[in-house]
Amino acid sequence: MNVWVWIEHGWRPAVEILILAVGIYSAFQFVRGTRGAQMLTGLLALLLFLTIVTRLLDLKVLNVLLNQFFGVLALALVVIFQPELRRMLAELGTLPVFVSTRQQRENIEDIIQTVDRLAPVKIGALIAIERNQQLAEVIEGGVPINCELTPEMLETIFFPNNALHDGGVVVRDNRILRAAAIFPLTTRQDLAKSVGTRHRAAIGLTEETDAIVVVVSEETGSIAYAQRGQLTRGVTIEELRAFLTSVLVPRIQSRGLAAWVGRLWRTTRRPGTTPET
Repeated sequence: MNVWVWIEHGWRPAVEILILAVGIYSAFQFVRGTRGAQMLTGLLALLLFLTIVTRLLDLKVLNVLLNQFFGVLALALVVIFQPELRRMLAELGTLPVFVSTRQQRENIEDIIQTVDRLAPVKIGALIAIERNQQLAEVIEGGVPINCELTPEMLETIFFPNNALHDGGVVVRDNRILRAAAIFPLTTRQDLAKSVGTRHRAAIGLTEETDAIVVVVSEETGSIAYAQRGQLTRGVTIEELRAFLTSVLVPRIQSRGLAAWVGRLWRTTRRPGTTPET
């Protein structure tokens, strides 16, 4: 009998705890690895220290100021994480109605073939795969191409001494939209010195948008990709194919609440990075 009473009256607190736990975990995953993560950690540590001091020493004026500051903390978080929030809302607001799995796989293979040919001969490449957000808002310059996506065309663009080889290429579906585009560089200070301009541009673009960027190093011929501000270096062709397939080829063509929840979960989670090589 007591069990039924507990179930009848105790399910609400259990649901609240579950929602809070999921929310806190999702927020932690969303913040981890972003440019504002260290700033937020330092801010929370300072606030915790000041709160403990004001309580122990009964500093009334400082306590009032802290209470007022907590009221505007939400606005401060919006300012700090503005790029990440913009990217997340853009992803949630544009669920695809229909995606051709076969076409997406063909597009991925075109990029894979290009990378597989350029990497062994150390020809640098910077390929941005446009998804829901239009990259024209954040990139600069470039030459409109608007041609069919083929490995031969990409190789021609990135061939050394070509007028279009310096810069990035923007592709969407089976089209090459723009070449010789300038991507925004990341402002992160924690990157290794071996991370060159192409890699910093890849990180910078994915910090501002939901694009996927594939990089081939001109110095070493190594392959890397960037997503949501995270750079994964030293990957193989098979690893790159598996990553692009997992991100660009949906397993289930679904719509509605389930798709929205799935997109929210994938957005708040941040992919890990492999050790830099």
